[in-house]
Amino acid sequence: MRILDRLQPLALLVMRLALGAIMVSHGYQKITNLHQTAGFMANLGIPHWLAYVSSCTEFFGGLLLLAGFFTRIAALGVCVDLIVAISKVHWHNGLRGSSGGPGYEFPLAAAALAFALIFFGAGSISLDHILRGGSGFKRS
Repeated sequence: MRILDRLQPLALLVMRLALGAIMVSHGYQKITNLHQTAGFMANLGIPHWLAYVSSCTEFFGGLLLLAGFFTRIAALGVCVDLIVAISKVHWHNGLRGSSGGPGYEFPLAAAALAFALIFFGAGSISLDHILRGGSGFKRS
């Protein structure tokens, strides 16, 4: 089982890359259509200015996750963003989207990845580890 322990940094890298790619893709789509995104959010009862926050969190948070830089902070922002998306957009469709719309299984899985990265950090294959001695925060 020691071999599995030694591969934990690789597992964290795969988690970061998967979640980062998903978030960059979704964030880019929102950033390039900010007016539509703001209108959609306003229809959900969310202030339109939060479209900017959400879009930037997804895009730039995803980039930070890909690089493994400020991973815990980026993962926290992404996790909150996904929880809001689940509660405001996907929840009413159910877990598997039984009412025809997208269910919340995909954003729930992505939120679980973000949640894990909040607590485990980026791992040793990351800029956090290289520049900050292994954590997402500067040590005192």
